[in-house]
Amino acid sequence: MIKVGDTLPAATLMEYSEVEGNGCSIGPNPVDVSKAAAGKTIALFGLPGAYTPTCSAKHVPGYVEKYDELKAAGVDEIWCVSVNDAFVMGAWARDQKTGTKVRMLADGSADFAKATGLTLDLTARGMGLRSNRYSMLVKDGKVAALNVEGPGKFEVSDAGTLLAQAKS
Repeated sequence: MIKVGDTLPAATLMEYSEVEGNGCSIGPNPVDVSKAAAGKTIALFGLPGAYTPTCSAKHVPGYVEKYDELKAAGVDEIWCVSVNDAFVMGAWARDQKTGTKVRMLADGSADFAKATGLTLDLTARGMGLRSNRYSMLVKDGKVAALNVEGPGKFEVSDAGTLLAQAKS
């Protein structure tokens, strides 16, 4: 499993773009994790799936709500990573009204989750391999803080925990 001090794995996530520009077409666009994180402080949180009850009710809204405080604490971007396709993540972003506050990044084949070792096997429930629920503070591509949830918990992957770590 990835740990504090490790570099984020080389991976490509997908992001649905609503507007064409800056070399991006409307629709899914690749995001090279290494390049996108270089020189930035990222508040990254991983979730099992879009539209899951806790994730939609607490996680995403919490990061949207804490956006200004996270920015004031030195966070350049907030990333939500989930094992879904870019179209689902784009729809979830519209539903959650993330706007430009949270980048909703798709890990469709769970490659990023596997490379970090932060997987959750929900095959017995018919959902396959998913991402564990976690949050991490990433500085210039390296993990500065990591908070991994226990099964069925919502105690350490919230925006408040990561905000406190960004301030320290």
